[in-house]
Amino acid sequence: MRSMKRIKTVYDHIHSNNVKTTILVILFPIIFVALVFLFTWIVMPMNDAMNTAVRVAVPTFVVCIIWTLISWAFGDSMMLNMAGAKQINESDPDYKYIYKSVENVALAAGLPTPRVYVINDSGLNAFATGRSPRDATVALTRGIIQKLDRIELEGVIAHEMAHIGNRDIRLDMFIITGIGVTVFIADILLRGMRYSNTRSNDKNNGAAVILMVWLAFTVFNVIITPLLRMAISRRREYAADATGAKITRNPIALANALRKISGNSNVKSLSNQSAMASVCIANPLGQRAFLGELLATHPPVKKRIQRLESMGS
Repeated sequence: MRSMKRIKTVYDHIHSNNVKTTILVILFPIIFVALVFLFTWIVMPMNDAMNTAVRVAVPTFVVCIIWTLISWAFGDSMMLNMAGAKQINESDPDYKYIYKSVENVALAAGLPTPRVYVINDSGLNAFATGRSPRDATVALTRGIIQKLDRIELEGVIAHEMAHIGNRDIRLDMFIITGIGVTVFIADILLRGMRYSNTRSNDKNNGAAVILMVWLAFTVFNVIITPLLRMAISRRREYAADATGAKITRNPIALANALRKISGNSNVKSLSNQSAMASVCIANPLGQRAFLGELLATHPPVKKRIQRLESMGS
C-alpha cells in the first residue's frame, strides 16, 4: 500500500528557515572568497591568487561575524528606515482600527501582537520584519490601508503574520543587511581605486588585485544574491498565503486583496532598494526591476490567486 505524503506543518517551515539561515551565513563568505580567487587568478599565477584569497578570507569572515551581529541588533530598524515607515499605536485616532485588526489577527494566529508601522505611499504593499515573533513588526502602506476593505486587509495582515510565525523575517534580515554590507564595501573599494588613480598613473599588481576584488563584490551583488533570494523566497510565499488564509478562514479575501495589490504595488521609497523586494507581499519595484519570471522573488500573482481560490472552493 502506497504511503500518504506527509503534510508540512508550521514547525517544518520554522526548522527549514533556521537551517537556511545557518547555510546562508556560511555560504556568503565562502562564495565571495571563491570569487576573489577566480578573478585574481586572471591577473596573477594560481599560487599567488590562492594566497590572495586566503588573505581576503580572514577579514571576510570577520565582516560576516560583524554582519550577523548588526543584522540581529539593527536589521529590522534598517529595513523600516529604508521604507520610510513610521510607527502607529492604538491611541492614534486615524489608525486605531488598523492596530485593532493587527491585534485580532495576531490573536487568531496565536502570536504576540507586533508593532505596526505605516509607509506614506499610495502604492499597495506590506511587509514584516523582526528577529522573532516577540519583537516583530508589520508595515503597511497608506495605499493598502485606503484601497482594501477591512476583510481584505486582515487577509494581508494574516499573510505577514504567517511570515512572522514561520520565522521568514529573521532570514530576510540577514539577506538584506548582508547585501547592504557587500554593497558598502564595494563602494569603498571603488572610491579607493579612483583616489589611487588620481594620485599615480602607475598600473601595479596591487591595483589590479583591488580591481579584481571589487569585481568579485560586484558579481556577488548583481548575480549571486538575486539567485539566493530567488531560491529562498518563492516557495515560502505560497506557504504564507496558505497559512494566512487558514488564520482568517477566508482565502477569497486574500485572493481579492492580491488582485488589487497587483494593480499598483510600487512603493517610491523602495524604488532603489532592490534587496527589499523579497520581503514585500508583492514586487514594490515595478517590472523593470526583474529579469522576467526566472529571477523573480515572488511566484506569479495569478498562480497565488488561483491557489487561494481553490482553497475557498
